[in-house]
Amino acid sequence: MTLQSGDLLSRINSSSDLKGLNPEQLQLLCEELRDFIIDAACINPGHFGASLGVVELTVALHYVFNTPYDKLVWDVGHQAYAHKILTGRRDSFHTNRKYNGVSGFPKMSESPFDAFGTGHSSTSISAALGMAIASDLKNDKDRHHIAVIGDGSMTAGMAFEAMNHAGVANANLLVVLNDNGIAIDKNVGALKEYLTDITTSRTYNKLKDEVWNILGSISRYGPNTRGLIQKLENAIKTSLLKQSNFFESLNFRYFGPVDGHDIHHLTKVLNDLKHIKGPKLLHVLSVKGKGYPHAEKEQTKFHAPGFFNRKTGELKIAPCEKDKPPKFQVVFGQTILELARENPNIVGITPAMPSGCSLNIMMSAMPEKTFDVGIAEQHAVTFAAGLAAQGLVPFCNIYSSFFQRAYDQAVHDVALQNLPVIFCLDRAGLVGEDGPTHHGAYDLSFLRCIPGFTIASPMNEQELRNLMYTAQLKPAGPWVIRYPRGNGVMKDWKTPFEEIPMGKGRKLREGKDIAIITIGPVGNDALKVCDELKKTKNIKAALYDLRFVKPLDHELLHEVFLHFDKIITIEDNAVTGGMGSAVLEFMADNNYHAKIKRLGIPDYFVQHGTLNELHKECGYDYNSILREVTEICKTSFALSAS
Repeated sequence: MTLQSGDLLSRINSSSDLKGLNPEQLQLLCEELRDFIIDAACINPGHFGASLGVVELTVALHYVFNTPYDKLVWDVGHQAYAHKILTGRRDSFHTNRKYNGVSGFPKMSESPFDAFGTGHSSTSISAALGMAIASDLKNDKDRHHIAVIGDGSMTAGMAFEAMNHAGVANANLLVVLNDNGIAIDKNVGALKEYLTDITTSRTYNKLKDEVWNILGSISRYGPNTRGLIQKLENAIKTSLLKQSNFFESLNFRYFGPVDGHDIHHLTKVLNDLKHIKGPKLLHVLSVKGKGYPHAEKEQTKFHAPGFFNRKTGELKIAPCEKDKPPKFQVVFGQTILELARENPNIVGITPAMPSGCSLNIMMSAMPEKTFDVGIAEQHAVTFAAGLAAQGLVPFCNIYSSFFQRAYDQAVHDVALQNLPVIFCLDRAGLVGEDGPTHHGAYDLSFLRCIPGFTIASPMNEQELRNLMYTAQLKPAGPWVIRYPRGNGVMKDWKTPFEEIPMGKGRKLREGKDIAIITIGPVGNDALKVCDELKKTKNIKAALYDLRFVKPLDHELLHEVFLHFDKIITIEDNAVTGGMGSAVLEFMADNNYHAKIKRLGIPDYFVQHGTLNELHKECGYDYNSILREVTEICKTSFALSAS
């Protein structure tokens, strides 16, 4: 039975349910779906604008293709809310990004409709090409493979590497380029300019119209389809398009651009493209935030706006955020501008995160000395190395989990040549609702083994300022300063700069029963634990803020091991290979013996939830630290390493 309009979305749980709709009902479904996303996101914050922009495209793809048999990969994954709602997660979508709830990104273990996990960007073409070749090897000749790449994802090198391969693989691959002109901030670079040119070219659009006329014939002349496709291909090859179109030069058949919000035309085009074999690219023009005027007008603000008033678009500050100290990101942004005004050699670099990391503060004041290189972390690192090689002092700000993508460049192009690049790793540690694709859980572990790196983490905002000041004062080799997402602990943080002694930690509390060693902001909870234990249990815990994990403060650690046989290390990093491991190595190298308990991120992929929930799960929230210290102090241990 054909579904009736007015309450369509409540009866759609898979792509097969969509097949019961007639073309006229598709637009009504899109309106319901868009309203559903707006209603959900205003009270349960998440990524917002990107998913609104692909509502029609999402409906069209699931309407035309046989998902999940046909493989649909979303890139970057935060544009996949509509996809999730249509594929069985509508009734649970109120748990989106909540602890034990629906993931904010496609997740293979969550649904067969999520063909590939895509929390980071620019992986879809590689993954879909791999699936396409696998289908060919398994003789699944009728299976389609679609990569929807957008929200700035096409600027990363990996996307071009995949297209270079796909152009000669002759696999059954459709790349849908969702061109909305923006990632979090406005897109930058030559590709953005090229896409604008091809969208507005009169010559190109005249040819495009001819192409669509030919395509429109395919469905009417089944037996002659092959000849019509050959006619289409020959027309393109003998036209200016072959010489002027970048995608055609990589052996992709290029179609578009088309209106990403015309559901009827999208379904028609996608149906036509199903009959064309080999690699092809459909260029779709969309508006980020489409259908919600406030999000269309202020696209960066509504990328992930938090709580907002559905009627007015006014952003709401959560009660827990009121009257809090500034975010570490704001402190970074204001500090680098202060330093750059004093040091003319300072430049700032970010891969598509100027507003997220607050480099936009310096960008507004010194646009000639700040560089948004697009979603291209590898390039950002080697570009920074080139700047440093010529005597400049680059601050390269990258989210910790994104920095993983530039590991080779950090080793080969920066560390091996001992270049003074200062990496500010934002979002270090657990990041909350974005989950395992975005947790900065590994940077201490994977950086600690690289020769020449100085690796530090501030306990508070003033320490961040002082570390940034120290790193640029006498540039000598690469630095990493890692700090978390969100608010710090100091309201009065903007004090005069002080140089921090290289590789030196500090003792924050005297004690005799146990030593607590921390690095980074987790030390603030440890401070409270020390004061509470002394007050209520007469346990005197010494607290050491290591500050640097490389070089280690040997003098401080000798003091610890000479006076304590019970030690707890606490870090917002993987316990495997992190700061606690460095302390264990020091103990073994110097023939000390003590009972060491390491607290940090366990050796599994921590999922999403609030920071309080995740810290509790991992065992280093305030109450867990309090409990661990109390238990260890009640127990007598033999002097042996653990």
